[in-house]
Amino acid sequence: MTPPRIGVTTSRGGGRYMWWFYRLTLRLLGERPLRMVPTDDVSVVDSLQGLIVGGGDDIGAEIYHGMPIPDVRIDPQRDRLELHALEHAARHDIPVLGICRGAQMLNVFYGGSLHQDIYTAYEGLRRRWTPLPVKYVTVAPGSSLARVLGRERVKVNSLHTQSVDRLGGGLTATAHDEHGVIQAIDGNLLAPLLFSEVVDLHPIAIIVAILIFGGLWGFWGVFFAIPLATVVQAVLRAWPRTSAWHKPI
Repeated sequence: MTPPRIGVTTSRGGGRYMWWFYRLTLRLLGERPLRMVPTDDVSVVDSLQGLIVGGGDDIGAEIYHGMPIPDVRIDPQRDRLELHALEHAARHDIPVLGICRGAQMLNVFYGGSLHQDIYTAYEGLRRRWTPLPVKYVTVAPGSSLARVLGRERVKVNSLHTQSVDRLGGGLTATAHDEHGVIQAIDGNLLAPLLFSEVVDLHPIAIIVAILIFGGLWGFWGVFFAIPLATVVQAVLRAWPRTSAWHKPI
């Protein structure tokens, strides 16, 4: 049986770094990953059996009838590609996962809107941009995200300047931070931001990864510590074991 092809949308430039982690993880799971960049022909989505809408630049305000603001980096080509991919996924009942920007794009696709600048939308919100888990999020009891995490309070990173405002049709907010910013939405789609606990890493493993990779590569080592640790864990789990303790029953 041919493994399903999973499309992953990324930016043209820096998106290639995260693509390596997506690709390796999906390969280890037995899938066929396909990187999708803004310059691709939209027909590339016709071959997909699954879709991951990844993180990246802000989403153009004109899509959800917002007011454009200066000094915001957007990618109209990528917006068009992802909207077409989501249309294809909805039409063919293809599962979708949205990460960071991807969660926001899902909301826009279903008719919702965004706060273009969370620091003006939420009074008293502290400005911070870090891949480290620095803020607490409360997850709705009984939600699919709560079932995945196995808990209702988690600590997450802080990398986005946009956030979900008005929810799209059929979507519900399933997680908020302490300021009320929506951090996860759900509607037969699990579309969370990148929670550190989702990767099923022990907190000590995360700390060790930050110390090791940060020591090797400085800031970028810290930035990619959790994805790198996740890849290492996935490799170890997939590694064949010959011990009698691990033989299938």
